[in-house]
Amino acid sequence: MTIRDVAGILEAEVCCGEDKLDREVTSAFGSDLMSDVLAFAKDQQVLLTGLVNAQAVRTAELMDMSCIVLVRNKKPDPEMLALARERGIALLSTNKTMFLSCGLLYAAGLKDRGLPENA
Repeated sequence: MTIRDVAGILEAEVCCGEDKLDREVTSAFGSDLMSDVLAFAKDQQVLLTGLVNAQAVRTAELMDMSCIVLVRNKKPDPEMLALARERGIALLSTNKTMFLSCGLLYAAGLKDRGLPENA
C-alpha cells in the first residue's frame, strides 16, 4: 500500500508531502501519546494521532515513519507543516476518528507489527 492509498482510504487531505505519496507503507501505529510511540512502535511507517504539534513530527522522524495522519479533523499549525516538509514526512488530515481510521487501514491490509516482547 502507498501513502496515496492511505489518503484515499481515509478520504484525507494531503497537507504536505505530495511528492511522497508513492512511498510504500506496510504498517501503522495509532496514539496521542508520543511516549507510547517511542516505547512501543516497531517498524511502523504511518503514525495516526490527534496530536497537532512539532513533537509528533520529531517523534515520527526518530522512529523512521514516513507519514503522519492527523485524525478527528485536526489541522497542522505552520510550525508542524514546516518541520514535516523539512524532514520529508508526508502529513495527512482526516475527519475520521482514530478508531475508525485504524480499522479502515487494517481492513485494507495495513498491519500492526505488535508490541515488543518486553512491553
